[in-house]
Amino acid sequence: MDYRTFSLKAGALAALLAVSACSTTVGPNYHVPDEAVMKRPDAAAPFVGGAEKPFTPEPLPKQWWRLYHDSTLDGLVDQAFAANTDLRVAAANLARARAVLSEAEELRRPEASVSAAPAYGRASGAANGLPGSMADRATYDTGLHVSYQLDLFGKIRRAVEAAGADTEAAQAALDLTRVTVAADTARAYAEACSAGQQIAIAQQSVDLQRKFADSTAQRVKLGRGTALDNSRALGQLEQLRAALPPLEAQRRTALYRLAVLTGDVPGKFPQAVAQCAKVPQLAAAIPVGDGAALLRRRPDIRQAERSLAGATARIGVATAELYPQISLGLTAGSTGGLSSLGEGNTFRYSLGPLISWTIPSTGTARVRIEQAEASTAASLARFDGVVLNALRETETALTAYARELDRNAALKAARDQSALASQQAARLYRFGRTDFLTTLDAERTLASAQASVAASDAKLASDQVGLFLALGGGWEKAGE
Repeated sequence: MDYRTFSLKAGALAALLAVSACSTTVGPNYHVPDEAVMKRPDAAAPFVGGAEKPFTPEPLPKQWWRLYHDSTLDGLVDQAFAANTDLRVAAANLARARAVLSEAEELRRPEASVSAAPAYGRASGAANGLPGSMADRATYDTGLHVSYQLDLFGKIRRAVEAAGADTEAAQAALDLTRVTVAADTARAYAEACSAGQQIAIAQQSVDLQRKFADSTAQRVKLGRGTALDNSRALGQLEQLRAALPPLEAQRRTALYRLAVLTGDVPGKFPQAVAQCAKVPQLAAAIPVGDGAALLRRRPDIRQAERSLAGATARIGVATAELYPQISLGLTAGSTGGLSSLGEGNTFRYSLGPLISWTIPSTGTARVRIEQAEASTAASLARFDGVVLNALRETETALTAYARELDRNAALKAARDQSALASQQAARLYRFGRTDFLTTLDAERTLASAQASVAASDAKLASDQVGLFLALGGGWEKAGE
């Protein structure tokens, strides 16, 4: 290859690269549409239910479960983050999205291939216009091919943009899974402890009723009561005992779910949790922030927004199909007989662009643009729906928790009055000042009131976790 040939090749390469530098990017540039719900001022306003006494406008902490100051719960959430199968799936999906992004970015780089084909044989004499046979000989062909696609209209750039948005959406999906796993773990823990507390209260009622039944039986022996009184007391005792098996099943179910959430088989549930008999309690008002913080924090909102960005970028990918595709190729090599290996007349090269443009098929390209635009419109509608649903879930959770607190306070007041009435009825019955049915009814009312308070405590714990889930906290890793 002489100097003039090399200069010609370099000049052609420089000219094509200059054209590539002046390229444009077709398709819309992404931004959150002005008509999106997220852009409305009222979407970022303080929560309607956030003005209630149980809440504070302070920002939600990153690891909200630590507000309970419960080391057992902290350890369970850490274990779930390390071993939960849903998190492993989400992490694998993120790794795949990153690989797809790397594949798209590879299109920006030149591609090179090397070939080497030694052979021994005989060429056709007739094909070469000779009457006789040609001699056998050893030949070779070696070559290097380099190609580079000029992204004149931004097809590759839009593809990379779309793949990048998909990767960020996959990251948001992983964060959303962390939020869900943290909430599910806390809820299962709370349900196990709530069931333990309800079992303890129910067992206490059983024990008190057993004492009452024994006392009634003794009074019957002394002639101060009837067999009917004894039967009624024993019937009430069995009725209270009947409440224990469902509560035990509820506790076991929560323990099995907790074991699976932390990556273990159901039978290997944490024994410490199996002994828990106190519902987790918050020491202070719940920090909820405002709508603006919620829109920034919830991973499902971020996932929907990134999906919209990816769909918008794909409009550009489809639009680029309307324009020609140009690839720059360089091929160099050596071909000849083995006896002439390395000689100057065996070298070959070629340099030139490959232009591909299927002009008659622009209709197909325009249909694909319409498809991409429709997908973008659907992604925007989905994005709006996720934002509205997030606001609805949060307002609902705030209201449900506040009203359950009111109900819980009323139930505790009723329990206290029932306890007082039970004590008074038992005292009057011992002195013969009231009948047995009044005493039995007072005991039944107290047992029911205690069970209602325990069930309300359990619902409060579940509502707390539901509120934290709606607020979208817990996806941030330590140090973020």
